[in-house]
Amino acid sequence: MAVFALTLDLLRDNLSFMRAEELKKAYRKLALKYHPDKNPNEGEKFKQISQAYEVLSDAKKRELYDKGGEQAIKEGGAGGGFGSPMDIFDMFFGGGGRMQRERRGKNVVHQLTVTLEDLYNGAARKLALQKNVICDKCEGRGGKKGAVECCPNCRGTGMQIRIHQIVPGMVQQIQSVCMECQGHGERISPKYRCKSCNGRKIVREKKILEVHIDKGMKDGQKITFHGEGDQEPGLEPGDIIIVLDQKDHAVFTRRGEDLFMCMDIQLVEALCGFQKPISTLDN
Repeated sequence: MAVFALTLDLLRDNLSFMRAEELKKAYRKLALKYHPDKNPNEGEKFKQISQAYEVLSDAKKRELYDKGGEQAIKEGGAGGGFGSPMDIFDMFFGGGGRMQRERRGKNVVHQLTVTLEDLYNGAARKLALQKNVICDKCEGRGGKKGAVECCPNCRGTGMQIRIHQIVPGMVQQIQSVCMECQGHGERISPKYRCKSCNGRKIVREKKILEVHIDKGMKDGQKITFHGEGDQEPGLEPGDIIIVLDQKDHAVFTRRGEDLFMCMDIQLVEALCGFQKPISTLDN
């Protein structure tokens, strides 16, 4: 299990001491950091993190990995190999799986660092971010009315299919993104393109969200702004999901709904009893 534990930055010698909440917190932190939308070049790392969580959180897969390693899981044991990394991510942050992602725009996930005092007392934070919105100059067309035409190269499919002969009597079909329209299935003459969005149909816009942190919220809890995600022509906007990330507190540790603290006392105080004032999170 060393490979998976190291991948998740859980440097522990014995997995029996790894609590489920610690594992979830580690996955949330790393999945947000290496998500392909945030780091396009880290797709393999994101996949490894998802597979690591999948194995560490499943006792049967963990046992299978201990016996036969990664190959044992890929061969179909313990539930039929690895699941989709994006489906695991959606399980944590919302999104509803592959079919929903095709009908809706992508959800945008942001991590918000908060203090234990914020979670105890409640707080309001303003978060500034950039999002895609449909260009209002061309109304999401990308150019003047009537200027958008179906790409003749791919006939509007966005994909090119080439037939390659390997040997006489044997051919190979190769499918690739259409270079003429860059996979959009349509094209616009440069002279008719919208000057505001340059034919992209969307523009970047600054958005300020007011995030209300209610009393008693927990580390890792999600606050969802429905329909506030990136806009894209023909798709329903996704959501903006704020994930609370609590900083460690110098005095208190939270366990469920309770606060714990360590206090140094003298032997005489332990034997005879004592009283000491404690400054709580609400002063």
